[in-house]
Amino acid sequence: MATTDRHATTLALAHALSAAERGLAVLPLSRTKLPALRSPHHGDPRPALCHGECGRLGHGVYDATTDPRRIRELFAAAPWATGYGIACGLPPHHLIGIDLDTKSGTDASAALRELALRHLFTIPDTVVVITPSGGRHIWLTGPPDTVIPNSAGRLAPGIDVRGAGGYLVGPGSRTEHGLYSTAPGTAHLPPAHCPPALLRLLTPPPRPHQHAPRGADSAPAGHPDALPQRGQGLVQFVLAAHEGQRNTRLFWAACRAYENGIGEALAPQLVDAALRVGLTEREALSTIASAARLTGDT
Repeated sequence: MATTDRHATTLALAHALSAAERGLAVLPLSRTKLPALRSPHHGDPRPALCHGECGRLGHGVYDATTDPRRIRELFAAAPWATGYGIACGLPPHHLIGIDLDTKSGTDASAALRELALRHLFTIPDTVVVITPSGGRHIWLTGPPDTVIPNSAGRLAPGIDVRGAGGYLVGPGSRTEHGLYSTAPGTAHLPPAHCPPALLRLLTPPPRPHQHAPRGADSAPAGHPDALPQRGQGLVQFVLAAHEGQRNTRLFWAACRAYENGIGEALAPQLVDAALRVGLTEREALSTIASAARLTGDT
């Protein structure tokens, strides 16, 4: 391993141990921001849905821990790691990450300010992490009895949310795009409580139960006619994509579908729409799988 990579790994481990001392559960990340350890089930013909119950390393965010000995074990197993992730939704902080993106061509900071004005809340002084692209991660804490799901663009374009089952790239991490660092004057702050009005926006409404009778003329589950109109709107959204926005539109539509409980039923139509606008089947399936993971539907 190159000296620079070894130095980055040493720094990442030091930062991860420091975060763990503050009660933040961590895991090693590669330069791509993905978990550094590959799943032990990746070669299985039918991969098991395992969250670490098998006792082996390589279960993504489920490897996250505050135990210094375990953290060193994780980094020793992944000497190529140059960063670390901080798991969201876990006690004692029940961390919520508000990710303000700059790469989508939208002004996410302005969108958050508009939401704050419309819903009458202010973002308190808290930890803010600056990403290599100039984006910002705002750290907030939630109540222990509320599960905040991951989402992409649901609050507003360019605003992603990291909640239960998600993680944030920790400050001090080095990725292929650069270094993550805390904004001046925020490193010493504890994560602040999420304003109640914002918390309500982050908590999705309960999914409605379908009690419609199945008659002779009713469509079977998963049939296009059985899907709500919103599902067909998401398909049309993908079909309207131009080159350069096809994958982004598919990902956004798939996230919305899974958040509304129709992801699995709508997936075949989303794949078909993606193929019609020029994506390969492999690209489409990979993008939809990523959306399912992000929204917690896997």
